[in-house]
Amino acid sequence: MAKAPLDLTHGPIGRNLLLFSLPILAGNIAQSLNGSVNAIWVGRFLGEAALTATANANNIMFFLIGSVFGIGMAATILIGQAIGAQDIAQARRVMGTSATFFISLSVVIAAVGWFIAHPILEAMGTPAASLPLAEAYLRIIFLATPTLYAFAFLSSALRGVGDSRTPFRFLLLSVALDIVLNPLLIFGVGPLPELGIAGAAWATLVAQSLSLLGLLLYMRHKRHVLWLGRADMALFKVDLRILKALVVKGVPMGLQMVLISLSMIMLMTMVNQYGTATAAAYGASLQLWTYVQMPAMAIGAACSSMAAQNVGAQQWDRVRGTARKGVLFNFLLTGVLILPIVLLDRYSLALFLPDGSQALDVARHLNHIAVWSFLFFGVSFVISGVVRSTGAVLPPLLILAAALWGVRVPFAETLQPYLGADAIWWSFPASSLVSMLLSLAYYRWGGWRRARMLAPATPEPALAAPAEVPACPPSPVADPDPVTR
Repeated sequence: MAKAPLDLTHGPIGRNLLLFSLPILAGNIAQSLNGSVNAIWVGRFLGEAALTATANANNIMFFLIGSVFGIGMAATILIGQAIGAQDIAQARRVMGTSATFFISLSVVIAAVGWFIAHPILEAMGTPAASLPLAEAYLRIIFLATPTLYAFAFLSSALRGVGDSRTPFRFLLLSVALDIVLNPLLIFGVGPLPELGIAGAAWATLVAQSLSLLGLLLYMRHKRHVLWLGRADMALFKVDLRILKALVVKGVPMGLQMVLISLSMIMLMTMVNQYGTATAAAYGASLQLWTYVQMPAMAIGAACSSMAAQNVGAQQWDRVRGTARKGVLFNFLLTGVLILPIVLLDRYSLALFLPDGSQALDVARHLNHIAVWSFLFFGVSFVISGVVRSTGAVLPPLLILAAALWGVRVPFAETLQPYLGADAIWWSFPASSLVSMLLSLAYYRWGGWRRARMLAPATPEPALAAPAEVPACPPSPVADPDPVTR
């Protein structure tokens, strides 16, 4: 049986963290570019109604994926802790229970989604001209849910054992196939049928399925530490302790994505009140900010995996080192993206706006105010990635809620009578600074080192007392000196 691809409990912390996070970052960029290419095919050749249809359907798809983001992260941490503690059997138990959960959930969603696609789109207020197109697209996306969930879960599990390169390779395969299949299935090239907008969804389904099959065959061929074959069928029986940890610890992590999405919707509602030019300027800036956030998100995910392995190995000095290097890399990589966006903002923002648009000057103004906030918010991503590696998932959620809904939204709402739209732009650095300070305070003085991912196992009653009781081994997540370390 293969060993973990990358032991994150040894070697240079900075080098390993950077090598581990770069494939995650590249994968995020590839997925965003894939979405942009697909939007070009649909928007330019099928029209605005079709583009609106995919936008509405994709919102639901992103929600479906985001809703299990936290549970995937919980599996990453559980597997990482087990690998760090050199408990391969526990890592495989987590793998079996998680696989059963994800497969069962995705099949149910696919079946139910096929029948409720139309009511969901109607409830979202999808324009009448786009509704039939959106329904045809969304039904196929629901059919793709099992492969989407399975691939996302396997990627999380592999990152738990220190392997971020393998998921990236097969993600690239999926993106490449999707880009190639889109026009072929939309327009019916050669022997392929002309499917219109449904062809874009079928391209996603086929590309994701082939990529998932390739990943499974690769793991089987390599006899990967997490590969469960026919001889391991018993591991697919649900372990209730593990399932409870996946849900109880995963849901708060997933809610972080929900809070971010809802706050952005609230701000977009405020921006819309200032007219088309301001809304277009904000929309153009959001396109750039999507890429600016990616380094911090990738580094935060990498920090979770690295810290989880070192928590399992009880190497708390390396946990602290992971936090320090993660914050440093956030400033370096995010700063490298922000600097040219600010210096060349006239050209970068013009990519998303028509020639001579009045929105360009508005976009440059708001971008100068808000874009720097992602340096501070990135620190929160990194610190959250480290502290949740022990199972402390609720405090990062509360900190995010305080920053977004206790500072950003009220700041923007309350100060608009005095600052106008600038109140919205300044709400970004204000809330990001609060988030960073609260995260650092919790990292320094909070009780995250004493948190647990798994509830203690109920010991079986002994038949007879042993003649001599050995000393209890240290807890795999206990910091011997949680205050001073």
